[in-house]
This record gives sequence, C-alpha cells and structure tokens, in this order.
Amino acid sequence: MLAATAMLTHVHTAAFWMFQEGTIQWDPISIWHLMGVPAKCVVVILFIMSGWSIGVMIDRWMAFSAARKQSRAFAPQVAGALREGKIDEAIKIAERNKKSHLAKVVTAGLQEFKAHGESTEIPGEQIEASKRALERAEAIVHAELKRGLGGLATIGSTAPFVGLFGTVVGILNAFRGISESKATGLAAVAGGIAEALITTAIGLFVAIPAVMMFNYLTGRVEAFDVEMDNSSSELIDYFLKRRSAVRK
Repeated sequence: MLAATAMLTHVHTAAFWMFQEGTIQWDPISIWHLMGVPAKCVVVILFIMSGWSIGVMIDRWMAFSAARKQSRAFAPQVAGALREGKIDEAIKIAERNKKSHLAKVVTAGLQEFKAHGESTEIPGEQIEASKRALERAEAIVHAELKRGLGGLATIGSTAPFVGLFGTVVGILNAFRGISESKATGLAAVAGGIAEALITTAIGLFVAIPAVMMFNYLTGRVEAFDVEMDNSSSELIDYFLKRRSAVRK
C-alpha cells in the first residue's frame, strides 16, 4: 500500500513537471519574451558591444592588410631610388603608397632631409632634424595603427561582467517567480533561468573573440613598430653616408 502510494506520488509529480515543461518554448523568440526588461537591456548592450568590436576587427584587419601589401611593394622600389640618389623619386614612390606604414615614416624623413638641403654650415643639424621627423612620424603612425584597440580591450574585459549582471538579475527573477507562484516547477523559474543563462553566454561570446583579436592585433602593431624602427635606422645610415659623400 505504501509502495503504491509512493508510486502514485512520483507519477503525479512527474506529470506535474511534464505539464509545466510542455508550456515552455525554448526558441530564441520565446526566451526573449520570458526575459525581463533589465535582462533585455543587458542583451541589447552586449549586442552593441559585439557590433562595435566586430567593426574594429574588420577595420584593423583591412588597414593592416593594406599596410603590409603596400609596404612589400614600397620597400624595394624606394631602396632602388635611394641607391641611385634620387630623393625626389623616393618621395614620389612613398606618396603613392599612402596606406603603407613604412612609406609614412620614410616620407617624413626624406622631406625633412630635403628641406634642409645639402648645406654643411651646421654639422649634424640636417641629420638630427631628419631623425626627429622620423620619430614624430613613427609616433603618429603607431597611434593610427592602435586606433580602436583600446575599445576592443575594454569590451573584452567588461563584457563578461555585463553578462554577469544579467545573470544576477535572472537568478533574482527566478527566486521571485518561486516566491510569487509558491511552486518550484520549471514554469516558475523559466524566465529567470533563461535570463541568467542567455546573458552569461552572450557576455562570453562577446568577450572571448574581442580578447583574442586584441592580442593578435597588438602583436601585429608591435611587428609594424619594429619594421618602422628598422626603416628609420636604415634611412639615417643612408643620410650619414650621403652627407659624407657630399663633404668629400
């Protein structure tokens, strides 16, 4: 008798849960309707952050690809012009490759060297002026290359916490649903659980690619910095050799 009663109780409980679960739809639209206003605001914010980070990724990827492509074409051309002593030609080549990070730096150095002419009245002044111009150009190009990466890092570090805020709100709503319905069935906590899980998942979905791409793009910027430093050093060496040849 007791076993039969226990079995009937379990069947009744299972039927109760199945009935409640049957009323819950787990497609994205239904989950959206189950979510409260705070959780919806969190999701909207996370999607805005995701859109912003994707835009930065695409923009930096295109800029870096163009810089790499034009620099590969620019380097041998300008080297050939400088070997022949054609500074004007080298400047024209640099101006035709405006997306190249190397061309931007080399142009500044060549223009400054040319502006001071071949005067030997102040020894070393022409070289120092060109060196300062190269350093300024490097700083400017570095800032251009890093444009948007600070926002990408911010999104990567804050998106999980934005999602966590939605998680806390969802859990609170789940407890409130239990309190209001005086039941612990799935229907009572469905909205809160949906909010907690969805906001957490979206927060991680936004943060992980942002962090990965930030690290990757930062590495590319560092590689570009090394290339610009090497080009500046080689250009200064060229100026020194040219000045020595003029003095002779």
